[in-house]
Amino acid sequence: MKSKNKEGAQFVRYFGPLLDALRELGGSATPTEASTKIAESLKISKAQQDELLESGSPRFHNQVQFSRFYLVREGLIDGSKRGIWALTPEGWKTNLDYQKSREIFLKWVDIFAKARKQDNANKHQDVDDEDIDDAIERVPFGHRSRLLEIIKELSPAGFERLCQRLLRESGFTQVTVTGRSGDGGIDGIGILEVNPFVSFRVLFQCKKYSGSVGASHVRDFRGSMLGRADKGIIITTGSFTQDAQREATRDGAPPLELVHGDKLVDMFESLELGLIPRKSYDIDESFFASFKESK
Repeated sequence: MKSKNKEGAQFVRYFGPLLDALRELGGSATPTEASTKIAESLKISKAQQDELLESGSPRFHNQVQFSRFYLVREGLIDGSKRGIWALTPEGWKTNLDYQKSREIFLKWVDIFAKARKQDNANKHQDVDDEDIDDAIERVPFGHRSRLLEIIKELSPAGFERLCQRLLRESGFTQVTVTGRSGDGGIDGIGILEVNPFVSFRVLFQCKKYSGSVGASHVRDFRGSMLGRADKGIIITTGSFTQDAQREATRDGAPPLELVHGDKLVDMFESLELGLIPRKSYDIDESFFASFKESK
């Protein structure tokens, strides 16, 4: 038997705070906004937020994503794939404590197990908190996890060309990959036309990485782009530390756009770039329950 996790199941304990965060943010938010709000309300330290899984993804944000996954199944958060998390009418009026959150989790784990036609009738009779925590590292996010793996397997030059294509698909023109060593980490340049009268010269850096990009890296890139472009973008397959995110939007300095691994996958989904959309269904077992009752 595994020892109990003294702090409880981190994954499940974010169910209620995620609903609360979305309510405080007006009913909807980007994944990053939701995670940030939860971190603020629960006073989660920078060190905890920057802690990484073996895959290189931030553990905390990964846990919040799994919370959203189950709350979507429960009908409390909208299942839109547009990169915005939004409360459903039921979600607006629902408050969850740890026990109710745990019940939702076990309910859906059992439904998924039955759907896979596995004989798990007694599997969840003795589930401890550590089992729940381990689940977030065992269960991948399907195509999202695999897509990020494929991108990480590319060579640095291949990743730069992929970012070039992504920027072109996103409306940039004259996108050129330079990839010159000794150029302050600048990998390319492009033009973003806002309208026929306004356009921006943008420098970008492509960092194929499994860890977290720190604040010093952001400062170095900003220093390299000063006087050469209006905007800068850092694209990474990894993540950014909390200090790096603050540095990117520091007062008195040109703001930088930071695209981490999860946001990168969001962009591929939005553009349907390298992805073949398919339609699938989850079974609503409650719909059939009334038909099982005898007359």
